[in-house]
Amino acid sequence: MSHLKANKDRLIARVRRIAGQMAAVERALDADATCAAVLQQVAAARGAIHGLMDEIVEDHVREHVARPDLTADERAVGAEELIAVIRRYAK
Repeated sequence: MSHLKANKDRLIARVRRIAGQMAAVERALDADATCAAVLQQVAAARGAIHGLMDEIVEDHVREHVARPDLTADERAVGAEELIAVIRRYAK
């Protein structure tokens, strides 16, 4: 997707930060950290993942649903893709 390519470096940086957060969770578990400390780290990672998801969903809506130059069929496909992702995400 060309719109993701434009933000590729920023998105990859976010994914790498999330990977670092998950590595920190693993280290905390390995070090027998307290439940509260591990939960705090998991909550932070979850927030980061939600932020990444929000950004990509916004890009998808702008590029595949809301653009005025799209045909009705293209918008329908974009909307169906988004609905499928949100259903999976909400489970």
